[in-house]
Amino acid sequence: MRIKQPVAPEPVWRERCYGCHRPVERCFCHLIPKIQNRTEVVILQHMRERFHPFNTARILRRSLLRSQLLVDHIGPLASSFSRLQLSSDVGLLYPGQGGMLLEELSPAQRPKQLIVLDGTWHHTKTLLREIPQLQRLPRVSLVPTEPSRYDLRREPHLDFVCTLEATVAALRCLEPDTEGFEALLAAFDAMVATQMAHPRTADSSRRNVRRRKSPTIVPQALRSSLEKVVVVYGETTPTGNRPREHSNSIDEEPPKAPVYWVAQRLSTNELFESAIAPARILPGNFYQHLELPVGIFDGSPSMDLFRERWNAFVRPGDSIVYYYPNTKQLLDYIGVGTNETVYLKRVQLHPGRKNGLIEELLATLGVPVPTAVAKGRAGKRLSYCVALCHHLSALVL
Repeated sequence: MRIKQPVAPEPVWRERCYGCHRPVERCFCHLIPKIQNRTEVVILQHMRERFHPFNTARILRRSLLRSQLLVDHIGPLASSFSRLQLSSDVGLLYPGQGGMLLEELSPAQRPKQLIVLDGTWHHTKTLLREIPQLQRLPRVSLVPTEPSRYDLRREPHLDFVCTLEATVAALRCLEPDTEGFEALLAAFDAMVATQMAHPRTADSSRRNVRRRKSPTIVPQALRSSLEKVVVVYGETTPTGNRPREHSNSIDEEPPKAPVYWVAQRLSTNELFESAIAPARILPGNFYQHLELPVGIFDGSPSMDLFRERWNAFVRPGDSIVYYYPNTKQLLDYIGVGTNETVYLKRVQLHPGRKNGLIEELLATLGVPVPTAVAKGRAGKRLSYCVALCHHLSALVL
């Protein structure tokens, strides 16, 4: 006897409002005020956030008369953002170190234009990491005076608030005489309260679907022709032999300075290779450690001359790609200006596992180890990094 299997109920499809994206019986568009804000607000929204039913950036865009909402995948979004006419008094509203508190700014220091990132905290970190223009903006932040009222979505920390709450708090700081913010928060509260009174039912059309494993997140710089990608690797003096020209005290550890620097432009394979005159005499075993011939530093350029040659090699708009974190410290010492830097070691190639030595990573990925194009250990590691760049670039072709 065949047992009849139970049939799952058909999902109930409901007509939705095109303004707030809520079911028409729960539409709250009539509650959203029109606010004559003076500070322009530009919202960059992660593509995955676009059709979320409780997305608050959509409410902001409908309410603030001086606002823009840019939504796209990261590459096109970065292009759209680069074409914007940014104010000279722009500020990126984002928490974290290095941000100036809005309430502590004088009237002359206050931004006239706010850039706001919208999405989950993971999404906004991705936007900030992959759009280099954002990293160069002055950052402003807030200290929330009350917990978030956004009970529909969970914040990672108690003092974090949603996009709408953060933007309203910022505008209240910048233009306290502007009317309408209380009405906007009331509309937001009404949306939250209405949804909390109608919990998801068994026949809801929104269902939890197990997300597929995310593909490798290839940095934006490696997603195109690689025309403006420069791969670098640098060697530094051993501990205890670093120059103290930037040190403020005898006990302070001075910054790392490069003594041997290699780089390759991926589009042309043009090579940059330079030893740099060390500030102190190097121990004999140091040459063996770097796999460099004794005497390679004889007649090598000074740090100032090296910087001049390096700046002539790197062009505006180039992305500087490196694998080891020590190289980033050397880049900071040299100075990269407005060039984007890309840290390859943090690319998630194996979920749940950190990347180790680059040669071991290439072996795991099945990427052939290339022949070194420059001298010493630096030349080998530069070639490894170039091979990894080409491998990652091929993943998105």
